[in-house]
Amino acid sequence: MKSADIEITVKDEKYLITVKNLRSRNFSKNLPFLILSDQLPDGQVYREFPDGRIELQEVFAEGPKFKSKVIQVLKAPEADRVRREYGLF
Repeated sequence: MKSADIEITVKDEKYLITVKNLRSRNFSKNLPFLILSDQLPDGQVYREFPDGRIELQEVFAEGPKFKSKVIQVLKAPEADRVRREYGLF
């Protein structure tokens, strides 16, 4: 393992801690947490809610405001896969 590999690991760990803190803060205020993914088509995001559900949503501009519509509510195994993939467990 090169020192550059260790540096990336430390940076990734700090990033993940920050993301988890933001997620916890949102949930403590009963707010959803937005999960952006390069694996989704443009304009689609995951939105995780404090009750544990994750929705796949399409986000779009309508005039000066952004709106979203639910495409799908993920079933529990799929929601767990998303959390695992992004290190949110």
